[in-house]
Amino acid sequence: MENTFKSKKILVTGAAGFIGSHVSQALLSLGANVTCMTHYNSSSNIGNLEFLPPDCKAKLKIIAGNIEDSDFVFRAVEGNDIVLHLAALIAIPYSYIAPRSYLRTNIEGTLNVLEAARRLRVSRVVHTSTSEVYGTALRIPIDEDHPLQGQSPYSASKLAADKIAESYHRSFDTPVVTLRPFNTFGPRQSARAFIPTIICQALERDEIHLGSLTPLRDMTFVDDTVDGFLRAAIAPGIEGETINLGTGSTFSIGDFADRILALMDAKKPIVHDSRRDRPARSEVMRLVSNNAKAKSLMGWEPKTDLDDGLRKTIEFVDHHRELYRPNVFAV
Repeated sequence: MENTFKSKKILVTGAAGFIGSHVSQALLSLGANVTCMTHYNSSSNIGNLEFLPPDCKAKLKIIAGNIEDSDFVFRAVEGNDIVLHLAALIAIPYSYIAPRSYLRTNIEGTLNVLEAARRLRVSRVVHTSTSEVYGTALRIPIDEDHPLQGQSPYSASKLAADKIAESYHRSFDTPVVTLRPFNTFGPRQSARAFIPTIICQALERDEIHLGSLTPLRDMTFVDDTVDGFLRAAIAPGIEGETINLGTGSTFSIGDFADRILALMDAKKPIVHDSRRDRPARSEVMRLVSNNAKAKSLMGWEPKTDLDDGLRKTIEFVDHHRELYRPNVFAV
């Protein structure tokens, strides 16, 4: 894969985020010329890109701006061969509080990327979707033809962004591929996600406070998700496709909590905190992927053992406790 990416000019939107920083690191290690788009802030904070090894950080080209600014996005896309579009608002609880911001960022931001790519004739756009657009599974495993259900403002915004991507391929032949990762976990993930939440509380508290323990999740380690993005950027003949990335295995949040506590040798009670519950009809109760399409079209399949991935995540959270606030519900 190294020769494929060497000297390729690639823009990664949302590069300072959890998955985006890992994608940027992988591309840099393969010799790509990577432009990292980050959200502008007055302190010039580059988020998770700070964790890149020194040799990678030295190669970073960072541009800070707003994905909602079409002029900025056009300039960012200009001169690049491939765009990996990961910029998004993703926290589901906050989407109940500020739904309009999700529409602006996730829908309008995606439109800006696609329009720039269309006008500049880039060779490939990889658009990031989410398994949340399926809602609670009506059949399992969930394949790409499963009905779409907007069960939260977040999922509705991503569903709309997916359809805009589809429309650009159908209307303008824009070479866009939509990746639909099921839940990803690993080092650098914030406490808005339940696995880092469990870990940081287990390190610092006498009790583990969680919302509903019954929803079932299909969790993919971040290295495997990154591999999916790299393959989606270069696999031939997949323009216009929507492709799941998931393990095909599912466990409840309670099961994950028990598993993490066992790996940490932490015998601590789990306490239900109703503030962390989603509205009943908004909760997605079961997600389990059918990843056959990813394997057939891209040769992708997950390789990381679940416990190995959890150990790496535990190690990261333990070594970076200053990033987490175990006594605060991170919305």
